Amino acid sequence: MTDNTQIAPQDTSEVARKREDTVRRPTVTPAVDIVEDSHGITLWADLPGVPREKLDVKVHDARLTIEAEADLPVQGALRVHHAELRAPRFARAFTVSDDFDTAKIDANLANGVLKLTIPRREEARPRRVEVHAS
Repeated sequence: MTDNTQIAPQDTSEVARKREDTVRRPTVTPAVDIVEDSHGITLWADLPGVPREKLDVKVHDARLTIEAEADLPVQGALRVHHAELRAPRFARAFTVSDDFDTAKIDANLANGVLKLTIPRREEARPRRVEVHAS
């Protein structure tokens, strides 16, 4: 079996290696749970094997993007000579309504689960209207 991926000999920079790795590495859509209440949204995304350093959460123009790379550490002095399963790259994107304050997102990664809390804007929160009898 041969690998048909070719990189020009002069293109040996770190960027080229990352690009080649991204092409070969599978991209996985992480499973998410989303709960909405009157205070906002809480999103949990399953990102097994992802360290905080390889997690990127961005918000731009009402678009929330989660990108991450899992880390499969090699034990001790072992070297991998052949691997058919590579650590996955995770990617998922969401559109966030204007009702939510993306400037106040709280993010926490623990035990392979990313928890994002996005509060609802004060003016978008439900409020009780008092009715007067006349």
